[in-house]
Amino acid sequence: MKRPILLLAAALLLLAACTSRPKKETATDGEGRPVLTVTIEPLRYFAEALAGDRFRVVSMVPRGASPETYDSTPRQLMELSESVAYLRIGYIGFEQAWMDRLEENAPHLRFFDLSRGIDLIRDDTHPAHDGHGHASGVEPHLWSSAVNARRIVDNLTNALIVLDAGADSLYRHRCDSLQRVVQRTDSLCRACLSQPGADRAFLIYHPALSYFARDYGLRQIPIEAGGKEPSPAWLKQLVDVCRKERVRVIFVQPEFDRRNAELIAQQAGARVVDVNPLAYDWPAEMLHVAEVLSGKEE
Repeated sequence: MKRPILLLAAALLLLAACTSRPKKETATDGEGRPVLTVTIEPLRYFAEALAGDRFRVVSMVPRGASPETYDSTPRQLMELSESVAYLRIGYIGFEQAWMDRLEENAPHLRFFDLSRGIDLIRDDTHPAHDGHGHASGVEPHLWSSAVNARRIVDNLTNALIVLDAGADSLYRHRCDSLQRVVQRTDSLCRACLSQPGADRAFLIYHPALSYFARDYGLRQIPIEAGGKEPSPAWLKQLVDVCRKERVRVIFVQPEFDRRNAELIAQQAGARVVDVNPLAYDWPAEMLHVAEVLSGKEE
């Protein structure tokens, strides 16, 4: 634990030194655009659709990393000091660990919480800051839901209007267009999952589709037990649950080990399917999950 703490201290000292120097009125990239920072790639998708060429959008958590356990680098924190705003998803572990300190050390940086107004799922099986991002018992994967995405898009639009005064009609027009994309994605997912024989339950290594499951009346069964590696007894129980619930699909994210999922699949007659809730292309990934559960993707 000492190394991340030392890195954090060093990074914050560098960030404080950077922000203490005189700054331009608006920090920009090499093309003269103000820079926005978001936590994860799906947020970058929404933000870029709304911002167009008026902002450059960067995400803190790189592809293939988990935002619940990720530690940012000193270089990233220095680059963050050049942003005009940080648009956070709300409850991911990375944000919980770093945001208070960033607010103290980057007073010029404006923060916007995109979870405002979302009906949160409370998860009391994970204590606050357990290393898996379930702060205060909140299930943090808010973006894996079309219902939540509509609220996130509205919150993003309002943030851009605050940051770019005078362009409100432009952002509202783009918001309407993006909301139609979200609505179409939702309609396609519902059509898939209403097909006869579509699965009503699924296993997933890390429970990142809780809000997706709530939207469509599905049962999500996590392989992780309380955020920890499953024990042999829990794996055996999961095999029994798969058989009872007629589970045919076990989702595994790229940042997690597939071996336990494959072991369960062999014994329960299910198949392992790659899924990436952190993918940039939010509509495609949402539809991919729905099509797999409908049996359309074999």
